[in-house]
Amino acid sequence: TPLHALHVELGGKLVDFAGWEMPVQYPLGIMGEHKQCREKAAVFDVSHMGQVILKGENVGEKLEALCPQAYATLKEGKARYGFFTNAEGGIMDDLIVSNAGDHYFVVVNAALRHQDIPHMREHLDGVEVIEIFDRALVAVQGPAAENVVGELCPAARDLKFMETTVADINGVECRISRLGYTGEDGYEISIPEDKAIEITKAFLAHEDCAAAGLGARDSLRLEAGLCLYGNDIDQSTSPIEASLAWAIQKRRKEEGGFPGADRVQKELTEGPAKKLVGIKPEGRAPARQGVEIQCSNGNTIGQITSGVFGPTVGGPVAMGYVAAGHTEPGETVNLIIRGKPQPAQIVALPFVTQNYKR
Repeated sequence: TPLHALHVELGGKLVDFAGWEMPVQYPLGIMGEHKQCREKAAVFDVSHMGQVILKGENVGEKLEALCPQAYATLKEGKARYGFFTNAEGGIMDDLIVSNAGDHYFVVVNAALRHQDIPHMREHLDGVEVIEIFDRALVAVQGPAAENVVGELCPAARDLKFMETTVADINGVECRISRLGYTGEDGYEISIPEDKAIEITKAFLAHEDCAAAGLGARDSLRLEAGLCLYGNDIDQSTSPIEASLAWAIQKRRKEEGGFPGADRVQKELTEGPAKKLVGIKPEGRAPARQGVEIQCSNGNTIGQITSGVFGPTVGGPVAMGYVAAGHTEPGETVNLIIRGKPQPAQIVALPFVTQNYKR
């Protein structure tokens, strides 16, 4: 990414992630970086994500033929979480769509940009789909994020959750969006790549800010009950199974008109066969992806999709799919870890309160 030299300078431990060299952690360590984000502010390099500009007539309307979200009515300066669905009603990818006035700005997952961009080019008739390669994307997250970014860019303070604007930071024009993937208040900032290190260093110069890597990002998002594509959602899971019905606006639920609408509408009415839930293991050992979930009678009812030690919770946290009839918080289940049943409980998500500035 454009911040590679800075990761090296900061002592980041670099790993391959979807073909990108990304820092999994810095000398502060995953626990320290996680705590930093929950209590003050942390900077994450998210430049591996795909940044896309959509230009043309009625872009929002045309996007509604690919996504179950209401993008035609998305006001200028607003952002919305959404996803592409396939013909079977599965989730192709999740994304953030912003109405930037003369264009729509879309951020897609790093590993799926090679699927998503051809998908948009093929189906968005009369829309110019421009993938941006000359900008970094940096996330500043945590309760002190407003001060870290706001001291360099006063306009950032005026944004509320899921709002976006263009403003100068150190004389450089950036796109600033108030959102993120940690459950904390914060921003994602699109920066010209030649200024990315300079601006990121300016954030890090703030006494309440430190760099954080992919490790802390994963434990933060899991505590906040946020899905990770490829773990908790994929081509076969529907938005209703994934407990993402909240991300489909009422009009779209009723009208349909998106790929797989029949399945999604049927599951909205009748309920899905399985559902994504929070799971709290009782011991200290984290339950990793693929661990079998059994009900108290010893029958298999599902499996873990994500699991880590949650530093804020002070113990292991997990998410997974369980069969309908076993989704109520408070139900006791067993996790089969290394062949042995370990007690756990179905719990409501998120594990920690989301602190967005609405």
